[in-house]
Amino acid sequence: MVATTELITLVIYDIPDDDLRLKVAKFLLSKGLKRVQKSAFAGPLTSSQRADLVAGLKKLVAGRKANIQVYPLTPASYAQRVSIGVELRYDEEDRLIT
Repeated sequence: MVATTELITLVIYDIPDDDLRLKVAKFLLSKGLKRVQKSAFAGPLTSSQRADLVAGLKKLVAGRKANIQVYPLTPASYAQRVSIGVELRYDEEDRLIT
């Protein structure tokens, strides 16, 4: 049996259309990613899950004004991230915790 390696997948986006931005956020949540900033999501995915995610995002934004970037990161490199300022926290339903 072949082992599947998960990498942390970081997705960031600039989407001016509110409705499309909400659809993208809900799609990312449905794929198991967690919001890490207002327009950034991250979570562990295998390469096939990441390919499925990218295909779904392409379908969602086809022909629309949007820029989405997907970065696969090793868990070690993700653990070295630096967070500056106050970290916003979101609950399991993606609501900002105040």
